[in-house]
Amino acid sequence: MRYPIILNPDERLRRKAKPVSVITDELVQLLDDLYETMVAHDGIGIAAPQVGKNLQVAIVEVDEDDRFELINPEIIEAQGETLDVEGCLSIPHTFGTVQRADEITVRYYDREGEEMEVEAFGYLARAMQHEIDHLNGVLFTDKLIECIPEGDLEKYMEEHDHD
Repeated sequence: MRYPIILNPDERLRRKAKPVSVITDELVQLLDDLYETMVAHDGIGIAAPQVGKNLQVAIVEVDEDDRFELINPEIIEAQGETLDVEGCLSIPHTFGTVQRADEITVRYYDREGEEMEVEAFGYLARAMQHEIDHLNGVLFTDKLIECIPEGDLEKYMEEHDHD
């Protein structure tokens, strides 16, 4: 089932999401529905608060078939810094540069309840930090360094050597 995306300034995007205490059939269904919603909206990440679910659950997939289902994710290590452009499904037509750690280690649980750890670099690390921020009620616009008008986005990306 596809969910509608909650848009800023809805106050549900500003709440700290509740940790998941037990993995239920409903939670597994939520993961599937979040993924379907993310794909339908052409996203690379989505957090449960973006569909009105106050749970620490997020999905990130920057490369096809390399999906991370993050339950109660926590960044346990971060290093390096990088500045890049971000956007958000909950803040359409808004883009800008955000400073993020270049490498992170995230501890989380998967849909089977197994504790996992992943080292993420570059774009994957950025996407994970963006989604984990959502779980803490933080939006990328809170960290915005430079706003880039949607019409200038392609030109900006070319000038700053993005693929």
